[in-house]
Amino acid sequence: MANSKYEYVKSYEVEDEIFLPNIIIVRIDGRGFRRFAEVHEFKKPNDVVALNLMNSCAVAVSEEFPDIVFAYGFSDEYSFVFKKMSKFYQRRASKVESIIVSFFSSVYVTKWREFFPQKGLRYPPSFHAKVIPCAAIEVLQSYLLWRQNDCHTNNLHNTCLWELIKDGKTESEALELLEGTSKEAKNDLLFEKFEINYQKLDEMFRQGSCILKTEVIDVVKHNENGSPVRRLRKKLRIVHSKNIAGGSFWNKHKSLLNELGSFKKDIGKVEPDFLKCFQFAKKLLPSTWIVIRIDGCHFHRFSDVHEFVKPNDEQALNLMNSCALAVVKEFQDTVFSYGISDEYSFVLSKNSQFYQRRASEIVSVVVSFFTSMYTMKWTDFFPQRELKYPPYFDGRAVCYPSSEILRDYLAWRQVDCHINNQYNTCFWQLVKSGKSKSEAQNFLKGTQAGDKDKLLKQFGIDYNKLPLMFRQGSSTFLDKGDIITVNKNESSVENSQKKVIVEHCNIIEPSFWCAHPAILNV
Repeated sequence: MANSKYEYVKSYEVEDEIFLPNIIIVRIDGRGFRRFAEVHEFKKPNDVVALNLMNSCAVAVSEEFPDIVFAYGFSDEYSFVFKKMSKFYQRRASKVESIIVSFFSSVYVTKWREFFPQKGLRYPPSFHAKVIPCAAIEVLQSYLLWRQNDCHTNNLHNTCLWELIKDGKTESEALELLEGTSKEAKNDLLFEKFEINYQKLDEMFRQGSCILKTEVIDVVKHNENGSPVRRLRKKLRIVHSKNIAGGSFWNKHKSLLNELGSFKKDIGKVEPDFLKCFQFAKKLLPSTWIVIRIDGCHFHRFSDVHEFVKPNDEQALNLMNSCALAVVKEFQDTVFSYGISDEYSFVLSKNSQFYQRRASEIVSVVVSFFTSMYTMKWTDFFPQRELKYPPYFDGRAVCYPSSEILRDYLAWRQVDCHINNQYNTCFWQLVKSGKSKSEAQNFLKGTQAGDKDKLLKQFGIDYNKLPLMFRQGSSTFLDKGDIITVNKNESSVENSQKKVIVEHCNIIEPSFWCAHPAILNV
């Protein structure tokens, strides 16, 4: 396929490879999960079912991506540790973190009914994600100790807090009472006032949950006489341990030793400054337009399994548009978005301070929210079609320094829409006519746009009369509308009300931007 004059915009994409020998950790955290827990009436201080849902999602992530050899989680967070020599998506940070958080979000939505059959999912859950590179096994050890210490500290505090609230105190009174108290004082409070021995509470609450591969003897088949054939196999297990950063736990698991290395000595405390050295937050350039571009992962297979109409499935495209509309409404710094096929580009205002312009947080939250929305809305668009496995997306952030270059980026995507759609329309017409896929590819090799137009006319298709959504993609954006305010003596028009609209139009020509000046003048 021919390249367009807008291809130069790809030069603004920056590589973000995590170099060897860094060990990759992807940590995800629930976004606004305090409100989410309240709306969905999670039990306080710990909801066993909600924690088991998190653990089940983490197991699914570990099964889907075998490079993950260890995971640790508590409350609404999970950390996934990749094997040391992993080449997962060429170790590109944005790809790694967005794929993990997207898949986790998708599984969370699909498994919700299994864990909460009597509770409807009121709105899409979303998660932050970031990559933490560990330059040595000692950094990983400190990181795990830090997270497990946080688990214990937070759970002890929350257990005291909610016991006091149940006893009649307001939340502010309980917080004031607990301010500055030591761990010993909190333990004494629980035991003396509420007869609770903290050490006897569920270990999942106190220690968090680990997921790792263990070797087990499993029955793989039966002989003709019915006797079982057993073999050593690796299986994922959820375990709870008092000290996951201790050598006695870590060094007894072969999979951890082989893929990550051993802990040479135990450590008693975490040095915050030591860990901060490895937790850098990439900030996007100020005063530039931010584009968050998401793409479906393995959507060729996904569309085949779910029997999407070829070359374009109108319902599938409308589902993508519906999710994009939700993103624009949810994140108010998003001023424009453009989508084709299984991709969408979201434009954030050049003055945006969304998450202080931290790339990992912006990308992960947008991808996570989009994925959750896609999974939740599936039945609205495909009521008769079961979602057979969780869809997921990857994402990246790119900065464009001027409105002109931003428009060239969007023009590049729309040119790609036309090129790909014209090719795919020809391809599937040839396949429907009896050619194999390889024959259709060979037939179209080297053909120009005019050749394809002539070919389609042989099939009775005027390409220019196909639906605009197929040929031009979909633009979703905030558009200011006029509202009339009536005073006692006079009426006035104020251009302040915003609404989100979806259009299928030519965004390459200046006429679109002249008709919607507010988009790039924010």
